[in-house]
Amino acid sequence: MNSPLKPRAAVERMAPYHPPTGGRAGKLRLDFNENTVGCSPKVIAYLKEKLTADALTVYPEYVDAMRELAAFFAVAPGELLLSNGTDEAIQVLINTFIEDGADVLLLKPSYAMYRFYAELAGASVREIGYLPEDLAFPLEEFLAVIRPETRAILIANPNNPTGTGIPVDGVRRILDAAPHAAVLIDEAYFEFYGVTALPLLRLYPNLFVSRTFSKVYGMAAMRCGCLFSNVANVRWMHKAQSPYSVNMLAAMAARAAVQDTEYVANYVKEVLAARELVYQGLEKLGIQFYRSQANFVLFRAGERAIPIRDALRERGVLIRDRSYEIPGCVRVTIGNRTQIERFLAELEALWTR
Repeated sequence: MNSPLKPRAAVERMAPYHPPTGGRAGKLRLDFNENTVGCSPKVIAYLKEKLTADALTVYPEYVDAMRELAAFFAVAPGELLLSNGTDEAIQVLINTFIEDGADVLLLKPSYAMYRFYAELAGASVREIGYLPEDLAFPLEEFLAVIRPETRAILIANPNNPTGTGIPVDGVRRILDAAPHAAVLIDEAYFEFYGVTALPLLRLYPNLFVSRTFSKVYGMAAMRCGCLFSNVANVRWMHKAQSPYSVNMLAAMAARAAVQDTEYVANYVKEVLAARELVYQGLEKLGIQFYRSQANFVLFRAGERAIPIRDALRERGVLIRDRSYEIPGCVRVTIGNRTQIERFLAELEALWTR
């Protein structure tokens, strides 16, 4: 009888990643930082208008999408890589520029896919913790551990799950300290923060910036993102990317999504107002929380973190346990004010038992 195949050593060493995505239908989804009200109606209308049986028979073409997205983000088409969500953007960057055993610097806690793809590539990963007192970005500590041999630095700005960000000046200092490293600034939550490194692209040849359509645009199911860098870097990454990794519907939806700037502005305004309600509600209950620059808030429930999460789920409200990374902490996605009022009412009923 043949023996089971043995995986690469890097895969054997990795911890599995199992996001808890089952059984969410029909519940108030405040657990994955998604848009909680839906994408722009113009996206649906555009897809209905353009989708035909004939259109589905051909491999996707990206020329129009690349031109329109580049214009929207104020970059040249050659400075943009369309990707299957930010996850593929991270993977392509690492596959293109990171050798086996290369030094990769991350923050902790942060988005799990940075470590996932770095470890999959066989990189040597080091992590620097966010400052424990307020979960602020540890800029001086981070700069101190950058080495001449560091080959990649992956940063979410603002960070998930802490919600804290780093200003552009801090990004500049990291880029200056690591001229030989690919520095990714993942701006998945940019619209809620308003701070971007995109204007630095032509000043720093080692800078990469990513955006996603999974958050404010309400298109997580489409799996569409953008990775920006200088033309030479993008040309190399195209060689390491599958030619049709972004499906036609995702590319079409992205084109429509960026046209409805009023929808995005109104949704951001509503989320920021609802975030203030969360602060007020948690303060009322005496629950410690961390002020956020994103569409979620991390708060401390202590030993009740998992029981509170489970009890809210029974009431049809989903939040995300993060106590495996920050003891006693859970994270709530900020929806609209009506949704947050429901969350706070359910939380108060449980917390004051």
